[in-house]
Order: sequence, then C-alpha cells, then structure tokens
Amino acid sequence: MTNTPKPEVGGATRRDFLKVTGAAAGAALATSLFPSGVHAAGSDAIKVGLVGCGGRGTGASDNVLHSAPNVHIVALADAFEDRLDGCRNYLTSKSAEEDKVKELGNKVDLPKERCFVGLDAYQKLIDCPEVNYVILATPPGFRPYHIKAVVAAGKTLFTEKPVASDAPGIRTVLEAAEKSEANHQAVVAGTQRRHQLGYVESMKRIHDGEMGDVTGGRAYWNQGVLWFKPHQKDQTEVQYQMRNWYNFTWLCGDHIVEQHIHNLDVMNWGLNAHPVRAVGMGGRQRSVQNPEDYGVIFDHFAVDYEYPNGVHVLSMCRQIDGCANDVSEALVGTKGQWRSGGYNLNGKSVVTREQDKAAQDPYVQEHTDLIESVRSGKPLNELKRVAESTLTCILGRMSTYTGKALKWEEALNSTEQLMPEPAKLDWNTELPKWAVAVPGKTSFA
Repeated sequence: MTNTPKPEVGGATRRDFLKVTGAAAGAALATSLFPSGVHAAGSDAIKVGLVGCGGRGTGASDNVLHSAPNVHIVALADAFEDRLDGCRNYLTSKSAEEDKVKELGNKVDLPKERCFVGLDAYQKLIDCPEVNYVILATPPGFRPYHIKAVVAAGKTLFTEKPVASDAPGIRTVLEAAEKSEANHQAVVAGTQRRHQLGYVESMKRIHDGEMGDVTGGRAYWNQGVLWFKPHQKDQTEVQYQMRNWYNFTWLCGDHIVEQHIHNLDVMNWGLNAHPVRAVGMGGRQRSVQNPEDYGVIFDHFAVDYEYPNGVHVLSMCRQIDGCANDVSEALVGTKGQWRSGGYNLNGKSVVTREQDKAAQDPYVQEHTDLIESVRSGKPLNELKRVAESTLTCILGRMSTYTGKALKWEEALNSTEQLMPEPAKLDWNTELPKWAVAVPGKTSFA
C-alpha cells in the first residue's frame, strides 16, 4: 500500500496488531465492496466522494490522499456552496503541489458536474457511478440517514464519528450495520485510536491478561471553549443552526457525544463491552451571562458508567476556558494499570519512542486499513462497534440532562427523536424551540 515503514513491536507488525485486537474484526470476510461485485485488486482505483466539506471532511480527504496508492477524489457534496468551494480549492492545490500525493499516483478530479450543493447533495453523490468509496463528514445528526444510503448503494464507507445524535438514529445505524455485514461491505469509523500503534498494542496486551482482570477506568476530555458563529444577515434558522452545528444537540449530540466518544470508545475497547447503566451530572456554566452565544449544549459532564460485572468507569468532559485540561484514558486491573499517556502499562511503555514516531498518522492509517481490507478481499466492518460507542455517549447525555440513572436498554429504546428526516428538512423548516436541559426537570422519553 504505502511506503511508510510498519514498525515492529514484540515481533509483530502493526497490521498484525490490528488483526488480533478487533480493528480488523471484519478481516475474515472475503468479498469485494465495489458496486460491481468484482474483487478490488491492488491496482484498482479508489474513487472517493466526500459528503461534508467542512474542516473535518477536508482533513479526511487530505488523509485519504496520503493513505494508499491509486486514490482519486472524484466528487464533493455539501449543503453550503462556499464550504464546497473552499474544500475543492484546497484539495486541487494540495494534489498538484505535494510530493507524497504524486508519489502515490493519487489525484483530485472534481469537475463541476460532480460537485453537489444542497440538503439533498449527499444522495446525488452516493448515486454518482464514478464513486466507490464514500467519506461522511457532515454534522452527526445527519449521519444515520447518510449511512443508510451508502449501505443501500453497496459502496465502501468511511464515516466520521459519532454516528447519530439520538436513539432512533442509533437504531437506524444498527440496522445498517447488520445489512452491511450480511453484504460483506467495508466500513471504518473515525475513531482513530483503534488504528493508532500505541493504543493497538496496549489493548492487545490488556486483552492478553498482562493487567489481570479490568476492575475500573476513567476517561477525560477537558479543554477550553471551541467555537460559535454569530447570526448573519438573511440567514434562516436552519442555516444558522447548521453553521453552528456543534452547539445544537439535534446536530451534534452535545460534546459528550461528538468529542468524548474517542475516550469512551477506548473504555468499551478495553473492557470488551458497553456499559449497562449510567448516572451523570453536568450543566452550563460558561454561558450563563450570554446564553445565546452557545446554542443549547452543556459545557460540563461527569458520568459514572457501570459495565458488566460491576466495573465502573468515571467519565468527565468539559469545555470551559481557564480550567485544568486533560485528554486521557486509564484502566485499572487486578495485576496493574494502564494509562494512555506514554501508553504506560504496569510502569513501562508498550512502544518505544522511536516506534511511536515512525508509526503512520492514525488519521491516515484508518484509511490505509480500510483500503487494504477492500483490496485484500477481507473487509473491515466497524459500524456496529461505533454505534455502540455513540450510544454509550448518548446514554451519558440522557442521564445528565434528566438527572436520572438510566439503563442501556432504556437509552437504546428511547423515543426522543431530535433529528428530522433530511427529506423533510429545507432551509425554511420551522425548527422546535430548543431549550437547555434542566436536570431533575427535563423528562426522559
């Protein structure tokens, strides 16, 4: 695939680690993911279509250009024309200027007829016959519908995380996961720690018992305020909220879902399970004086997740300036402990500094792994797993918003639908009057 060296740790390559830890859980499947049903040999072109041309979508497209040879970006879709144009200009100049992209034989070919704008642009791109590899990087609320459409089209899928903002969306994704597995489709999610050398080797050793039985853990993502965009003249409310998607729960899921999923996915990975129950607390401190500046999301959460066998994980995430920052995970076992900082297991790093430095960027590696799985006829499929990690986060949000202790099944079967169907959404749709949740008063549905 690429010429990037695959460092060896413990006598095995990074690819071997993926095969044994679950990042290659779908590798036993042996069917092509291309719409034609013909095996995708290493020389076959990966023809990428990007849905969602914001910062993460543009970054993911840049990543895929560096991930493997013979990758072509052939189509773009976004609700907003200015974002599509910015992405198109960036990718076109990048492919023309960067030696690594040229070395791999990759290119960007984006004629106007394959650049789709509007709320229905995603379907036009998915239906585009030139596309066989779809990247989804829209606001998370849209993702269940987009995932369903890609799976129905039989195309290879890279979906950013999280994969929904509400429980009905999760149920849609779980149905799509079942269908994609039956069809031997390749799906990788943007939980890039699953493709990161230090994490992969850490989890291999934890699952091999070096730490004994896991008895507890913690997961933190504490940082400052991210971003908000003020109202612009002549914007409709739908346009305004979509430009500010991170600050509205129907689109983002709140930051416990959109961002903290990385840490909680590591907890699920380490414990080989999802939680059975959660009780959380949190609120909205930073925006008390200017409530219109930050939509309706909370800015801090603390959740106690209970896993099978009575194992508890402490989860904390916060976005408030001027506070102590910490983005990390840790697990405790009967024979020791592991911390993500330095990938430290029982007092020793599981990889050397040289090995960690030589490893490929995990944002690139996740595409390398997906493409290799397609070309080898052993497709990865991470869709069910990322749906469960997303629901882990939604469970924590629901418990925090309501102040109630909630079980996994209650969250999964919740009837609260935040995201309208895209087919029923236009720029003039009248949105609900979203209110900031009040623990103890906000009801669970």
